[in-house]
Amino acid sequence: MSETTEKHQSLPEASQGSTFLTANRVKILLGAVVLVGALVYFGFMALRSATVYYYTVGELNAQRPSEEGRIVRVSGKLVPDSFDRPEGSISAFFQLTDGTHTLRAAHQGVLPDLFFNEHSEIILEGHYTPGGVFESENVIVKCPSKYIAKAEAESG
Repeated sequence: MSETTEKHQSLPEASQGSTFLTANRVKILLGAVVLVGALVYFGFMALRSATVYYYTVGELNAQRPSEEGRIVRVSGKLVPDSFDRPEGSISAFFQLTDGTHTLRAAHQGVLPDLFFNEHSEIILEGHYTPGGVFESENVIVKCPSKYIAKAEAESG
Protein backbone atom coordinates (compact mmCIF):
# COMPACT_ATOMS: atom_id res chain seq x y z
CA MET A 1 0.00 0.00 0.00
CA SER A 2 2.80 2.33 0.64
CA GLU A 3 3.84 2.16 -3.04
CA THR A 4 0.29 2.98 -4.16
CA THR A 5 0.08 5.86 -1.73
CA GLU A 6 3.39 7.26 -2.98
CA LYS A 7 2.21 7.08 -6.59
CA HIS A 8 -1.01 8.94 -5.78
CA GLN A 9 0.87 11.61 -3.89
CA SER A 10 3.35 12.21 -6.72
CA LEU A 11 0.61 12.62 -9.36
CA PRO A 12 -0.66 15.97 -8.06
CA GLU A 13 2.92 17.30 -7.92
CA ALA A 14 3.51 16.26 -11.54
CA SER A 15 0.27 17.84 -12.68
CA GLN A 16 1.17 21.06 -10.83
CA GLY A 17 4.52 21.15 -12.66
CA SER A 18 2.76 20.48 -15.95
CA THR A 19 0.34 23.33 -15.30
CA PHE A 20 3.28 25.59 -14.44
CA LEU A 21 5.07 24.68 -17.69
CA THR A 22 1.88 25.21 -19.72
CA ALA A 23 1.34 28.63 -18.12
CA ASN A 24 4.92 29.62 -18.94
CA ARG A 25 4.52 28.45 -22.54
CA VAL A 26 1.34 30.49 -22.91
CA LYS A 27 3.10 33.59 -21.52
CA ILE A 28 6.08 33.10 -23.84
CA LEU A 29 3.82 32.52 -26.84
CA LEU A 30 1.74 35.59 -25.98
CA GLY A 31 4.91 37.69 -25.59
CA ALA A 32 6.25 36.44 -28.94
CA VAL A 33 2.94 37.26 -30.68
CA VAL A 34 2.97 40.79 -29.20
CA LEU A 35 6.63 41.28 -30.20
CA VAL A 36 6.08 40.05 -33.77
CA GLY A 37 2.95 42.18 -34.05
CA ALA A 38 4.85 45.27 -32.91
CA LEU A 39 7.69 44.60 -35.37
CA VAL A 40 5.25 44.13 -38.25
CA TYR A 41 3.46 47.36 -37.31
CA PHE A 42 6.68 49.39 -37.11
CA GLY A 43 7.94 47.86 -40.36
CA PHE A 44 4.69 48.76 -42.11
CA MET A 45 4.80 52.33 -40.79
CA ALA A 46 8.44 52.72 -41.87
CA LEU A 47 7.71 51.49 -45.39
CA ARG A 48 4.58 53.60 -45.63
CA SER A 49 6.45 56.77 -44.71
CA ALA A 50 9.33 55.86 -47.03
CA THR A 51 7.13 55.55 -50.09
CA VAL A 52 7.07 58.78 -51.97
CA TYR A 53 4.40 59.69 -54.42
CA TYR A 54 4.98 62.35 -57.01
CA TYR A 55 2.70 63.93 -59.57
CA THR A 56 3.41 64.25 -63.27
CA VAL A 57 3.27 67.80 -64.59
CA GLY A 58 -0.23 67.22 -66.03
CA GLU A 59 -1.54 65.70 -62.77
CA LEU A 60 -0.19 68.60 -60.74
CA ASN A 61 -1.66 71.18 -63.11
CA ALA A 62 -5.06 69.49 -62.72
CA GLN A 63 -4.67 69.42 -58.90
CA ARG A 64 -3.17 72.90 -58.60
CA PRO A 65 -5.94 74.65 -56.62
CA SER A 66 -6.05 71.88 -53.98
CA GLU A 67 -2.25 71.59 -53.78
CA GLU A 68 -1.46 75.32 -53.45
CA GLY A 69 0.87 75.89 -50.49
CA ARG A 70 1.19 72.16 -49.72
CA ILE A 71 4.58 70.41 -50.11
CA VAL A 72 4.37 67.96 -53.04
CA ARG A 73 6.68 66.33 -55.56
CA VAL A 74 6.40 66.69 -59.31
CA SER A 75 8.29 64.82 -62.01
CA GLY A 76 9.17 65.96 -65.52
CA LYS A 77 11.94 66.86 -67.94
CA LEU A 78 13.56 70.25 -68.43
CA VAL A 79 12.03 72.15 -71.34
CA PRO A 80 14.90 72.98 -73.74
CA ASP A 81 16.06 76.63 -73.59
CA SER A 82 13.76 77.39 -70.63
CA PHE A 83 16.49 77.66 -67.97
CA ASP A 84 17.29 81.19 -66.81
CA ARG A 85 19.55 82.29 -63.97
CA PRO A 86 20.23 86.01 -63.67
CA GLU A 87 23.94 86.85 -63.40
CA GLY A 88 25.23 86.68 -59.83
CA SER A 89 21.98 85.20 -58.53
CA ILE A 90 21.20 81.89 -56.87
CA SER A 91 17.64 82.00 -58.21
CA ALA A 92 16.88 79.79 -61.19
CA PHE A 93 13.75 79.86 -63.33
CA PHE A 94 12.82 77.05 -65.72
CA GLN A 95 10.00 74.91 -67.03
CA LEU A 96 9.34 71.18 -66.72
CA THR A 97 7.28 69.08 -69.09
CA ASP A 98 5.75 65.62 -69.15
CA GLY A 99 5.57 65.73 -72.93
CA THR A 100 2.12 67.32 -73.01
CA HIS A 101 1.89 69.87 -70.20
CA THR A 102 4.41 72.40 -68.88
CA LEU A 103 5.07 73.76 -65.42
CA ARG A 104 6.79 77.04 -64.55
CA ALA A 105 9.23 76.49 -61.69
CA ALA A 106 11.73 78.41 -59.58
CA HIS A 107 14.57 77.19 -57.37
CA GLN A 108 16.88 78.97 -54.93
CA GLY A 109 20.32 77.39 -54.66
CA VAL A 110 22.67 74.99 -56.39
CA LEU A 111 21.32 72.57 -59.00
CA PRO A 112 22.79 69.10 -59.70
CA ASP A 113 24.99 68.74 -62.82
CA LEU A 114 22.65 66.22 -64.48
CA PHE A 115 19.87 68.80 -64.21
CA PHE A 116 20.88 70.24 -67.58
CA ASN A 117 20.81 66.91 -69.42
CA GLU A 118 17.76 66.84 -71.70
CA HIS A 119 17.24 63.11 -71.01
CA SER A 120 17.25 63.41 -67.20
CA GLU A 121 14.05 63.02 -65.26
CA ILE A 122 13.80 65.78 -62.67
CA ILE A 123 11.78 65.53 -59.47
CA LEU A 124 11.06 68.78 -57.69
CA GLU A 125 9.89 68.92 -54.11
CA GLY A 126 8.16 72.14 -53.17
CA HIS A 127 4.86 73.98 -53.38
CA TYR A 128 2.68 75.92 -55.79
CA THR A 129 2.45 79.64 -55.19
CA PRO A 130 -0.73 81.65 -55.77
CA GLY A 131 1.08 83.18 -58.80
CA GLY A 132 1.13 79.76 -60.50
CA VAL A 133 4.88 79.14 -60.12
CA PHE A 134 6.12 75.94 -58.49
CA GLU A 135 8.81 76.90 -55.94
CA SER A 136 11.10 73.96 -55.36
CA GLU A 137 12.95 73.39 -52.12
CA ASN A 138 14.71 70.22 -53.25
CA VAL A 139 15.79 68.94 -56.68
CA ILE A 140 16.34 65.24 -57.39
CA VAL A 141 17.70 64.19 -60.76
CA LYS A 142 17.29 60.61 -61.89
CA CYS A 143 20.04 59.13 -64.04
CA PRO A 144 19.29 59.77 -67.71
CA SER A 145 18.15 56.80 -69.75
CA LYS A 146 20.22 57.94 -72.75
CA TYR A 147 23.14 55.86 -71.48
CA ILE A 148 21.08 52.72 -71.91
CA ALA A 149 19.92 53.79 -75.38
CA LYS A 150 23.47 54.71 -76.42
CA ALA A 151 24.84 51.35 -75.22
CA GLU A 152 22.12 49.51 -77.15
CA ALA A 153 22.84 51.55 -80.31
CA GLU A 154 26.58 50.79 -80.07
CA SER A 155 25.99 47.05 -79.63
CA GLY A 156 23.48 46.85 -82.49
